[in-house]
Amino acid sequence: MSLLRYDKTKFPIQNNHAHYDEIFERMEELEAKGEILIHRITKEHKPVEVYTRTGRIKTVPTNKLWHHKSCGQCGNIPGYPASIFWFMNKFGYDYLNEPHQTSCTAWNYHGSGTSNPVALAAVWLRNMHQAWKTGYYPLIHCGTSFGSYKETREQLIMNKELRDAVRPILKKLGRLGPNGELVIPQEVVHYSEWTHANRYKIRELYEKEGKPKGIDVSNVRVAIHNACHVWKMIADDYVYDPEIYGGQRPAASTAVVKELGAIVADYYTWYDCCGFGFRHILTEREFTRSFAINRKLKVIYEDAKADVIVTHDTGCTTTFEKNQWIGKAHDMYYPVAVMSDVMFSALACGAHPYKIVQLYWNCSSYEPLLEKMGITNWKELRKEWEDTVKYINELDKAGKHDELQEFFKTYDLYEPYSRTSDGKPRASATADKVLFRS
Repeated sequence: MSLLRYDKTKFPIQNNHAHYDEIFERMEELEAKGEILIHRITKEHKPVEVYTRTGRIKTVPTNKLWHHKSCGQCGNIPGYPASIFWFMNKFGYDYLNEPHQTSCTAWNYHGSGTSNPVALAAVWLRNMHQAWKTGYYPLIHCGTSFGSYKETREQLIMNKELRDAVRPILKKLGRLGPNGELVIPQEVVHYSEWTHANRYKIRELYEKEGKPKGIDVSNVRVAIHNACHVWKMIADDYVYDPEIYGGQRPAASTAVVKELGAIVADYYTWYDCCGFGFRHILTEREFTRSFAINRKLKVIYEDAKADVIVTHDTGCTTTFEKNQWIGKAHDMYYPVAVMSDVMFSALACGAHPYKIVQLYWNCSSYEPLLEKMGITNWKELRKEWEDTVKYINELDKAGKHDELQEFFKTYDLYEPYSRTSDGKPRASATADKVLFRS
């Protein structure tokens, strides 16, 4: 089946054979010539079809996924990946929590630092080869990686000079296909697209497990912030849906919030960057702060009167959170809870606010949101988590590492075990590694 498909459904901004469509036609031509090997999405990935901005049908794999994580996500907001894994465990999906480095190095690119197109392309191809080698399909957590990888794919497919430049590098790394091909995935998929594809299953889980716990999000006002790196970089390749703003705005995070029954609070600066953006976070910090506080937080707090800003990128979440406290120091304090779509969804479905969603890392004022959602026992849950941390520290200080390992095997965290589709625990590549000995 061809990689490029439309159907007969009239999409609001349908544009058959848009500029970006040529990428998919060229990919098949290059595969036929033996230049590239397309890592294809198959039935075992349990694909779900969605629309992109031009009406093209994008295939989103939901099962047997390889997790390309985020430098900032794992360091600043660990509840972000934990919530994704929690949902995958709940749905019985198979996945591989890659234990090795998966940085895209685009951070240097945006900062005009050390990187260049050949280096970026080589890093991307190395990571995609790693996913292909494991037999799992890549799922990109980070918005910056997602945008950079989409750009890199276009450059690689359209530019023979770049392909010729990276091939010797990949050969030296042992990262070519069996016949010397560059390994390129059929689709570059962001986790928010995975969340969008699973929005009906998330709603079912909310009805089955969230509501029975007294959780109700029907009175929660949610301001959606779409990340520039996710939907403005290669704009034709992101999820849109006729049911969401008539197909005129990115659909992913809005769709899952609507499925949960929360109130989507529109606001006039929805299009604006959070301030994190491309390179100004590294070179013009005051520009970032001005944008975050005046163009976004103030409007969302005063006009939209939102209880929470829902994001889908690490940089946006961190920028909104940190600039609340910077604004407070200058009498410009607009307190709004900030979390990703998957974190908010996990809370609605009954995930532990601290053990899974790990809100103790968040610095925005999330407690009023928990109260409004009906999670009124959050103080007890926090005490439960703090006692657990204390117990872990005691075992670690006492050198009881074997007991610690056993504790983590039975503890309801996403690490170090993933689940297979039959629901049984499966040891990951990190399962037998000692966690606390240095």
